[in-house]
Amino acid sequence: MAIEHIAIIGAGQMGNGIAQVSACAGYKVTMIDIKEEFVEKGMSTIRKSLNKLVSKGRMSEKDAESAISRISTSTENSSASDADLVVEAIPEVLSYKTSLFEQLDDLCKPETILATNTSSISIDSIAASTNRPDRVIGMHFMNPVPIMKLVEIINGSKTSGEVNDDVVNAAEKMGKTALSCNDSPGFVSNRILCPMINEAIITLEEGVAEPEAIDGIMKLGMNHPIGPLALSDLIGNDTVLHIMNVLHEGFGDDKYAPSKLLMKMVEEGKLGRKTGEGFYKY
Repeated sequence: MAIEHIAIIGAGQMGNGIAQVSACAGYKVTMIDIKEEFVEKGMSTIRKSLNKLVSKGRMSEKDAESAISRISTSTENSSASDADLVVEAIPEVLSYKTSLFEQLDDLCKPETILATNTSSISIDSIAASTNRPDRVIGMHFMNPVPIMKLVEIINGSKTSGEVNDDVVNAAEKMGKTALSCNDSPGFVSNRILCPMINEAIITLEEGVAEPEAIDGIMKLGMNHPIGPLALSDLIGNDTVLHIMNVLHEGFGDDKYAPSKLLMKMVEEGKLGRKTGEGFYKY
């Protein structure tokens, strides 16, 4: 199927990034959120991002204006009814996602592909809320979307090969590298990443080293661009805790049990960069 029109549900950090790369790839884009102020903020972020690319000489002003002209906004999910691909980028709460997918299933054309940008929730659980599980897929963009090259494509047990091919092609047209995997708790990215972050937090909790030493050792010794504790602050310690809980419950294995220190920090509201304090102060 030729994908020409992409609708993005959610205009936040991930949603506006997906809208930007989609528009820059030449797609007609509709960015949708529940309030006008949210879509306006999303458009403002896109404009700032594109202006930055223009100022650095990585994009012409004409191309930036063309990309903006391809994006329309809405506060109604019905605006996604004509889309060929819908990418959901709303909060990581299963009930929110199943409710939305049930609605999209009724609103959208039978051939529309419904994709979720979830970082950890089961594709099969989301697909079960629709009558088209063969056309439901995970399309996990990395943050920040305009910069990170990977899109993790997650196939549910009923996702068709044709849908996988169409979504891989769309991601590649956006300039991304699309790598596919099968539905499993945490997929590949967070199944490997979050236990590493959790282990770094346990290392801190046990007094093995201070945050700067833990992060420095991983950066300088393992060639990581950012240390695990700083990365947890960037992702959001609440998000890391959520993913560890998904892994722990999904596998039923205590090796995925979240650190007591991580749970304590989330309880205290020390979520990282978004609250001004986590393992570091911002």
